[in-house]
Amino acid sequence: MRTQYDADDVSRAIGGLADKVAATFTSDKPLGITGIRTRGEVLAQRVTQILQSRGFSRIERGTLDITLYRDDLSEIGPKPLVRPTAVDFDLSGMPILLVDDVLFTGRSIRAALSALSDFGRPAVIRLLVLADRGGRELPIQADFVGLTLRDVPREHRVNVRLKEIDQVDEIVVEPRP
Repeated sequence: MRTQYDADDVSRAIGGLADKVAATFTSDKPLGITGIRTRGEVLAQRVTQILQSRGFSRIERGTLDITLYRDDLSEIGPKPLVRPTAVDFDLSGMPILLVDDVLFTGRSIRAALSALSDFGRPAVIRLLVLADRGGRELPIQADFVGLTLRDVPREHRVNVRLKEIDQVDEIVVEPRP
């Protein structure tokens, strides 16, 4: 099992994701791209920039904080950190690209879908993830996957680090602390 992906691997994966999205959606039609805080938000921004450079001119951007929608909120602690959600556009009837860094159990995506429903009824929601590590607990599957990681032990983490937050682009599979 490969456990380290460097900046070039991350860049290729994001470029490949943008290629797949560009082949699926029409550049002159509206598209909402919403990232799940924190690294999904950064990935959404990067994908948006690539798509805009390819002529996608009607992209709306949003950011979701799913903290209060999580089904494990009581396990987080007495004062969970809740950051702003910013979906400042009408997503009703619009295709939405929901972006996250790692897909594991599917619970974060379920929370994000609940949060999105507070802002309207999109025409369709497609899921883009940088890394899919398997291990689903819910029937959720990504439409666009940058890297599929096989055989990641359940007691390991898949850590995505992005230079905007972590000063480096990499993906590391490592034991939980």
